[in-house]
Amino acid sequence: MTRKKTLGNAAFYLGNTLIALIFVSPLIWMIASSLKPEAQIFKGLNSLSTFIPTGASFRNYIEVFQRINMWKFIGNSLFYVLVIIVLDLLVNSICGYALAKFEFKGKSLLLTLVISLMVFPAEAIMLPMYREMADLGWINSWASLVVPFVAKCFSIYMFRQFFLGIPDELLEAASIDGCGPVRTFFKVVMPISGTVYATIFILDFVAHWNDFMWPLLVVTGEEKRTIQLAIQTFFGSKPINYGPIMASLTISAIPMLIMFIFLQKYYVEGIASTGIKG
Repeated sequence: MTRKKTLGNAAFYLGNTLIALIFVSPLIWMIASSLKPEAQIFKGLNSLSTFIPTGASFRNYIEVFQRINMWKFIGNSLFYVLVIIVLDLLVNSICGYALAKFEFKGKSLLLTLVISLMVFPAEAIMLPMYREMADLGWINSWASLVVPFVAKCFSIYMFRQFFLGIPDELLEAASIDGCGPVRTFFKVVMPISGTVYATIFILDFVAHWNDFMWPLLVVTGEEKRTIQLAIQTFFGSKPINYGPIMASLTISAIPMLIMFIFLQKYYVEGIASTGIKG
């Protein structure tokens, strides 16, 4: 029985490892290609040698920083993404808490509306959002990059689902100790809700760090250009060299990799906890 269990565990972990390698292989190939000379990038694509950076050097990375002001574009992306995340975590967690723990007229209708709006893709409302930004005179401003993405139905729903699992007795005890609703939220609820906050943080960061279409519409100058728009400039001049493109994409992926490495535990816990109650 022990031997059969050992073999089963070995097969399980081997299978998961192979699946993980398949999913991560494009990332490995991108990093390897960023270190290769241009002539070597597309050689040996049908063999494992394509994942080995022969003649490796940082020449492509040097070219990236010589051709564009990469540090500025990274800073622009970090600034607007982190502002969105902070406002998202604050505004939507308060909304989710109200829907989870307070009774008020129209609560069911509001929750139904929140869930219903989750089915609309961003592309379906992008044109009306752009018209609104133009009417407000916010084109090519930080407001156009941030304001449309502060309130998110998905974030509200995630917070609501998590807060449903917090015992009412804990909130009643805080009330008996003299805490009002606002103080209870900030002093009691938020400190024990790190997993859902980390989950929303990761989802927001990945979505907006990789966003290309919306910044392309509302950013008209170089001053507020994001990293994804900056990478696109490498496709605008011929001949197109894929070495610098791979290098710039690798640079763009580094913040997400670092973030996920440190927050993956909380991400998994957050997804599991928000799915407990429906």
